[in-house]
Amino acid sequence: MESATTLGVNGTIVFTTIGRIDYGFDIFSVPLHPISTSTATEHRLTDGTTVNFNGQFVDDNNSLVFISERTGYPRVYLTGPGSNNPPEQLPSAPGSLFHDRPILHGNRLFFVSAHQPSESLYKSWSAVYSVSIDNHNQTNDDQINRLTPYGAVDYSPAISISGEFVAVASYGSKPWGGEFHELHTQIVVFPVTDPNKRTVLAERGGWPTWSGDSAIYFHRQSEDGWWSIYRVAFPATESPLRVTPPGVHAFTPAAMHDGKKIAVATRRKDKAYRHIEIFDTESGEFEPVTELLNPELHHYNPFVSPGSKFLGYHRFRGGSNSGEQKGDKIIPNLEPIVSPIKSLKMVRLNGSFPSFSPDGNFLAFNPDFETGGGVKIMKSDGSKRWTLIKGRVAFYTSWAPCLSDKKKHVIFTSLGSIFQPARVTVQVARITFDASSLDPRCENIENAEIKIMTNEETGNNGFPACSPDGKLVVFRSGRSGHKNLYVMDAVDGEVDGGNSARQITEGAWVDTMPSWSPDGQVIAFSSNRHDPSNPVTFGIYLIRPDGSDLRRVHVEGSSDSDMERINHVCFSPNGEWLLFTTNMGGVTAEAVSFPNQFQPYGDLFIVKVDGSGLRRLTCDGYENGTPVWHSNGELDIEIGNLSLNGNVEVDGDELKGLQPKYLGLRCHRL
Repeated sequence: MESATTLGVNGTIVFTTIGRIDYGFDIFSVPLHPISTSTATEHRLTDGTTVNFNGQFVDDNNSLVFISERTGYPRVYLTGPGSNNPPEQLPSAPGSLFHDRPILHGNRLFFVSAHQPSESLYKSWSAVYSVSIDNHNQTNDDQINRLTPYGAVDYSPAISISGEFVAVASYGSKPWGGEFHELHTQIVVFPVTDPNKRTVLAERGGWPTWSGDSAIYFHRQSEDGWWSIYRVAFPATESPLRVTPPGVHAFTPAAMHDGKKIAVATRRKDKAYRHIEIFDTESGEFEPVTELLNPELHHYNPFVSPGSKFLGYHRFRGGSNSGEQKGDKIIPNLEPIVSPIKSLKMVRLNGSFPSFSPDGNFLAFNPDFETGGGVKIMKSDGSKRWTLIKGRVAFYTSWAPCLSDKKKHVIFTSLGSIFQPARVTVQVARITFDASSLDPRCENIENAEIKIMTNEETGNNGFPACSPDGKLVVFRSGRSGHKNLYVMDAVDGEVDGGNSARQITEGAWVDTMPSWSPDGQVIAFSSNRHDPSNPVTFGIYLIRPDGSDLRRVHVEGSSDSDMERINHVCFSPNGEWLLFTTNMGGVTAEAVSFPNQFQPYGDLFIVKVDGSGLRRLTCDGYENGTPVWHSNGELDIEIGNLSLNGNVEVDGDELKGLQPKYLGLRCHRL
């Protein structure tokens, strides 16, 4: 069997993760009695290294297990109260790129992992596993016990007080229906000793939490539109009962063990932030907690210590009583991410739409493509940035091949908003600058020249990509009333006496995000031409620059064209593989538990140009997109002063926790 290296899967992929760079989560706790602004003291339980979230208390002394991304992907850690030592990494699934919702009961760790692929595309890999933490330095896959039946999908495990039963939000073995706001999961219970003996307690629900061994609380969206908490007995004796009232969104419950109160995350219609409150199921009254401490910060996913002594949650680490250190509040320019293919490096960018310079020494990117971030240049080791243009709304970058004048560099971009109809003016721009302006002592590139390449009356022109020989630019344009592909001269464009752009695709659909093959013979792009009535279903298409030989890439195993959402396609350095972002991995975690769930498409995959050999590259609860594959596969880019353990100071932006001020149920598509 050929290795990934001999197949040409090597080099470096740089991509963006929507929203993730701003999270800056740490886990905090407050004593449950009493809760008041004068007496409550908020304690930070995690150390400010990368992102720490979804904790569970081990005892009533603030010891907890939690998820951290400090090693380049989510893993399970254990930390004790007031510890000055780094948290201890616990055994989990060695080959997994995703872990979630850990629970430590006795010497047994329960968690969600996605290390075993599902039997079909569009189905989540998430399943519940357990492992003993004894002698965990030698843990391997054989010691991992899968509790979810093969072929089924389980999220959000909860362990009963006795440790005898597990409750999950289960998709079962049915295929994913394409939803992501509220997953169509059931509340299922099974004994730890016999996980195949599964009992459905509720047909709709997520995020279960036990009250003793006899009742479960969970959330779901009610018929009146409000997310609410429901209660069901175990064994079930009646239909689930709604316990929180309409007029307030309540979700991700955590039951206190007196059976009378639950901690919930809430979003009230007159409030801008998600907060944790205590709800008394007998009186029907809410008691605010985090709003008294940090009124202008979001708080997520509450959990309660075994004796209901402490309440925990995660939030942006800024704000009162945080105790943050200097390094806690830096977003690195580049962040290494663990790759499932050893010969391939994966790097997350603090920005979007990256493109490499021809020599691979620099990256162009958009720091913010919605509010005037313009275009920036960065050294490919992340150690220095320069502003190329600012104060302009810009999206997408394409770095042209070297000119005869080696001092000159050319970058193409789009000026205007990315989310606009076909007729709205968005223009392709050609930016030329002198390499001598990349002075490490300066912040800005002063000699940049901007040339508008498209006529203003031609509507929405975006996603320009320069051909490998530097002669042509392919782009998407809405000048006909539909978004199709056009090609124009890379120097003169179609203004100032230049020739009009030549149309190479035509039809009442969307053809977009074109990318050239390394030899310049083929253009890959995304399109919904197979189903123009569906504005979100996109597949991969190939075409020659003269408009001939149009064909669709049928991804092996993707038989449901109504589900296929593929965007941001680009070629590997050898032209044999296609890299793209897609929904083919399904949904990895419950959407409502995240600050903002941008799926339906959210993971990076590669496939051969003939549609075979599909491989998944990312697996998490975020949306990963706008990837670029380094133009020289032999160049081994080092990440400079970046460190996976987070112990060194890196260049980057100040972490501000710019999380959306809404429930987090919006679909956002590039």
